[in-house]
Amino acid sequence: MVIPWLVMIGICLIVIKSFFDFFHGKSFAQVLEMKESRFSIEIFMALLIIYIILMFGYGMIYFILSIEGIVLVENGELRQVSIIGSIIHSVYFSGVTLLSVGYGDITPVGIGRFIALTQALIGYILPAAFVVRVLQSRDRSRDI
Repeated sequence: MVIPWLVMIGICLIVIKSFFDFFHGKSFAQVLEMKESRFSIEIFMALLIIYIILMFGYGMIYFILSIEGIVLVENGELRQVSIIGSIIHSVYFSGVTLLSVGYGDITPVGIGRFIALTQALIGYILPAAFVVRVLQSRDRSRDI
């Protein structure tokens, strides 16, 4: 009963560390050298990796909550699905929530609503954060 919550806390710590490293410029700024072009494959790949980490991280949080009895409701009715089906639904819901407003075919119940709200907020703020980060790195490189 305690192990799923420990796994969920571990996933949350990984997601928080990814954000912390991004905003403080430790891992991505050192690994990926920003170029002066308008489109940079390094920046695109960094954004893609962060989105994948967030999608699977939140998907695993939804999956752990579904194991604990807090489920995602599909088409307005509670459905019992297999473990693999639950993982697929959780990652699908996570991706739809992160990348769009959502389709409404799967809705969260209970604390899942708050978690989906935070994920949607991150999905909207992340592209703007990347633009600001690129502009800051360009300003720093011009000052040097």
